Amino acid sequence: MDFVEVPVSEDVPSKKCKVKKEKKKQKRAEETEDKGPESECAETSSSRPALPPTFSLSEIKNKQRRQLMFMKLKQEKRKQKLELRKKRRKEREALGDKAPPKEVPKTIENQRVYDETTVDPEDEEVAYDEGTDEFSAYFNKLINPKVLITTSDRPRGRTVRFCEQLASVIPNAHVYYRRGLALKRIIPQCISRDFTYLLVINEDRKVPNGMILCHLPDGPTAHFKVSSVRLRKEMKRKGKDPTEHYPEVILNNFTTRLGHSIGRLFAALFPHDPQFEGRQVATFHNQRDFIFFRFHRYIFKNEKRVGIQELGPRFTLKLRSLQKGTFDSKFGEYEWVHKRHEMDSNRRKFHL
Repeated sequence: MDFVEVPVSEDVPSKKCKVKKEKKKQKRAEETEDKGPESECAETSSSRPALPPTFSLSEIKNKQRRQLMFMKLKQEKRKQKLELRKKRRKEREALGDKAPPKEVPKTIENQRVYDETTVDPEDEEVAYDEGTDEFSAYFNKLINPKVLITTSDRPRGRTVRFCEQLASVIPNAHVYYRRGLALKRIIPQCISRDFTYLLVINEDRKVPNGMILCHLPDGPTAHFKVSSVRLRKEMKRKGKDPTEHYPEVILNNFTTRLGHSIGRLFAALFPHDPQFEGRQVATFHNQRDFIFFRFHRYIFKNEKRVGIQELGPRFTLKLRSLQKGTFDSKFGEYEWVHKRHEMDSNRRKFHL
């Protein structure tokens, strides 16, 4: 049986397709004329390819590339901030006195929950308490401070160096080794030798982690957690070693009754009249119940400019408890104890 191939004309269907396409174009043109220019914009926007989603640096799998891109992004943001700051400064200079007041940024400190025990310096009750508390003899210049610094049993090298540097910061301070003696036995010996303070540095895993500050002879006794200790050798751009001049003392943000008593506890460590020739300053700065200690020397570069050199050491304190009288771990009466789960529930409530 023979098969005969029949030639199929290819031009016919192609012509039909062309005719259909032309009819569709005519219909679209008529519809666009009826709808107006808005439909054209909608069609063009729909015909455009969809933009990709917002790009995230976490999508970059290569760690080095991701870090490089992150640094570039940080630099760009910093440049934008600086440009915006310069622009605002120029606008303020141009406006002069008519410039609007500066915006105060919202921080945890200025949104702090009001504390009822905030001290008013002009309050008569506060003045009476200051005149009759344990530090009244010091502030009336009847006694001069004398400090004994010791450690826990078998101190390591870092703790010993920390105590020695504290003794160079606090005038009339003497470092003695503990030799396994209990604090209850040390305190009567300190009182008999006219010491006004007992300062004990505790350590854990060769690192200083605690401080007991006991005012003699009648107390109070404060227990602090110590963190972020940096000795002089570990500091960048440190100045020369401190001299024997009496430093100035700066106490910042000790506003409540508890903070006021802690501030007086620190103030009584140093002699009354600072020697300004040494140009040395000891600062206790309270921020969010963390007490930051810094020791600086200021330098007069010219009539208008003043520079500072950090002498060290530096450390951070966190108050754990305040006890009435001298140190007594069993029968001592506590004025204030830090309870983390109860007191730290609100981030904007501070106690100092």
